[in-house]
Amino acid sequence: MNPNDIGQAQASLAELELLARQIRFKLVEMSHAAGTPHLGSALSCVDILVAAYWWVLRVDPQQPNDPLRDRCILSKGHAATTLYATLAYRGFFPASLLDTYAQHRSPLAEHPGPNCAPGVELATGSLGHGLPVGLGMALAGKIQHQDYRVFVVMSDGECNEGSVWEAAMFAPNQGLDRLAIIVDYNKWQATGRSNEIMALASLARKWEAFGWSASEVDGHDLSALIQALSGVPDGSGKPVAIIAHTTKGKGVSFMEDDNNWHYRVPKAAEVEAARQELCPPDRGLLGRRST
Repeated sequence: MNPNDIGQAQASLAELELLARQIRFKLVEMSHAAGTPHLGSALSCVDILVAAYWWVLRVDPQQPNDPLRDRCILSKGHAATTLYATLAYRGFFPASLLDTYAQHRSPLAEHPGPNCAPGVELATGSLGHGLPVGLGMALAGKIQHQDYRVFVVMSDGECNEGSVWEAAMFAPNQGLDRLAIIVDYNKWQATGRSNEIMALASLARKWEAFGWSASEVDGHDLSALIQALSGVPDGSGKPVAIIAHTTKGKGVSFMEDDNNWHYRVPKAAEVEAARQELCPPDRGLLGRRST
């Protein structure tokens, strides 16, 4: 089965779960081949993007610049491989391009560049930029009386940035109820536990105090993610904050909740071990587009 053939109307949770496994293994391969880090951070947000791109977002891979499309910004740009693989398997560009990731002259850099590939909405990587830009997109839509939605996927460590909270104050003031954030709350930052480095907890209550409609969800439960994301706008008249509780390195047992995989690159033997977990013979893999 080709993942590009899985449309919103017919996708089952079982198909999406298998697709998420396929994407996770591709991320491990890409990290190994390119020698790039941030694999743990990429693995933690796979389910969020799968739920968004295969079920929730109103997007057309054949018209990536449709002015009425929903926008999705991966503000945690260090997890770019997840975005690239998601867009490729969704049909925005050939999956074969993933094999050029982080190579000389490849459009797929370690962090997304501006207009680097169809479907990439913003150059990200400098944390704290995604929400302010997404806010601007949502405000433009409101001024122009367009009904597209804007989703911003953020990291928990990103919530240390002052620019995030400036935007957090402005959005409800403007009644931007078609703006939503999804915080990939994997509980780690580059050098330690998120809640030890900065007093983030309770993150949902903080967003609520800033005037957002806030909720918490299991960030690896596709059904729960679909329900939460599909509820934007939620009728409150407020922007929506979804705190997705996730596990860094999700899907590969020896990487899960191990912050060494923020910077470590998998060796060949570790790639094979990940294959055994993510691609067992009895489960197989969905096909992928190669042209």
